[in-house]
Amino acid sequence: MGVKAFSFGGGVQSMACLVLAAQSKIDYQTFLFSNVGDDSEYPETMIYLREVAIPYAKRHGLNLIELKKTRSDGTTETLWEKLHRTERSIDIPMRLGSGAPGNRSCTADFKIKVVSKWMRQAGATKDDPGIVGIGISTDEIRRMKPSQLPHLINAHPLIDLELTRDDCKKLISDAGLPVPPKSSCFFCPFHTIKEWRRLYDEQPELFARSVALEKMINERRLALGRDPMYLTGALRPLDEVVNGSHKWQLSFLEQAQDGQYSCGPFTCDGGSGGDDSADGLIITAKKITKKD
Repeated sequence: MGVKAFSFGGGVQSMACLVLAAQSKIDYQTFLFSNVGDDSEYPETMIYLREVAIPYAKRHGLNLIELKKTRSDGTTETLWEKLHRTERSIDIPMRLGSGAPGNRSCTADFKIKVVSKWMRQAGATKDDPGIVGIGISTDEIRRMKPSQLPHLINAHPLIDLELTRDDCKKLISDAGLPVPPKSSCFFCPFHTIKEWRRLYDEQPELFARSVALEKMINERRLALGRDPMYLTGALRPLDEVVNGSHKWQLSFLEQAQDGQYSCGPFTCDGGSGGDDSADGLIITAKKITKKD
């Protein structure tokens, strides 16, 4: 098993694993960050990556590599760009009229396939599979499952060391580093109502862009004769949910959602837990072809 890398999502668990590798407590030299797009990720995640994580990795002789989705012609594309380019399919799990999440190919296309392709190009094969480290802590042990990709084997160093998310935060702080912010796309439909309200209060420009995205998608759906979809389970336009006449109705929904959803480097599964788990590798593996 010659190829070994850690799937780095930019959140707490991934950063803790980078610290553990720097301390020679886990055996990983290569960390792969699949960037969905500077226009899609939370800006603070990208700042942390470039100002804290990458310099820290370099100081300790580790490789933290930033990857991007690449088309067959060699050009790159961000998730934000694809959402605006594609009229019929929606790559993020917006809510249908039933309240259920819709398609979530964002994880497969912009995270899993990108890392999977890198591993295959580095030499991982079915006969000699590579090892991918995944940042799942003991708080979310239910997500620890074997890979369904024949050329990859999942490894869970935090589980092996019996570390919780709080343990990860302490590891990072004890290394003299700031604890990273939650990592996800700023317009992720798995945000809680509480997170949408935080975005409205603290990052109004990103909130306005999310409102505009939802509106643009539904204008296209209306032109195609399709029902609207929403960025929250309240099944109302985002601006109404957070700052409109319906916000008083959301206390029960907000409490029910609190901590329910998360999205990390390989997961947008709608489960609870930390922001940095990776079992989307398992969930979406069957969608990946041998040509990825």
